[in-house]
Amino acid sequence: MNRKPLTGIIVAVVTLFLVAYFASPILAVRALTRAAKAGDEAALTRLVDFPEFRDSLKGELNSKLVDRMRADPRSEDPVLSGLGRWLAPALVSGVVDAFVTPAAVATMVRTAEAPDPVDRQPRPAPAESNGEDDRDIHQTWRYRDLNTFAVGLSNKRHPDQHLVLLMQRRGLFGWQLAGIDLTAPSEDDPI
Repeated sequence: MNRKPLTGIIVAVVTLFLVAYFASPILAVRALTRAAKAGDEAALTRLVDFPEFRDSLKGELNSKLVDRMRADPRSEDPVLSGLGRWLAPALVSGVVDAFVTPAAVATMVRTAEAPDPVDRQPRPAPAESNGEDDRDIHQTWRYRDLNTFAVGLSNKRHPDQHLVLLMQRRGLFGWQLAGIDLTAPSEDDPI
């Protein structure tokens, strides 16, 4: 008869562990969102793996830029086109290294806007935000695997734009923003 209470305790502990294990990325995403809205750079620094995030963003932007160059009818000259493809990664790398700061990540989370390496229009600083974007941002969540959690962000006023942030597991219950996916959403994406 002593086995029933012990079995109940074990089942309760295992259930609690599983709930905490699978709910932990949602708590991390909420913390990231709160820190972005508050402009809390210290919290953003803890919640973002900046070297890994920068590498991911460089890869995505380089791919996007090369796709644009291939689609551009003016890039028919193979010499200029090849030179552009050769120089683009260096240019993107420098821009991303300078651009990806806690304030820039906060802006991405608050506005659901991915950075554009070709866009030269100035973006409003976080202090200029009037809070209207916060209400228009829709989040969706999905595990890509046990250690990668995708957070889809879309702005209701710009439904053609999307941003998928990739959270990576750090230990059993810890998560950090470590990647970004700028490819067009598929049915499997959390958008």
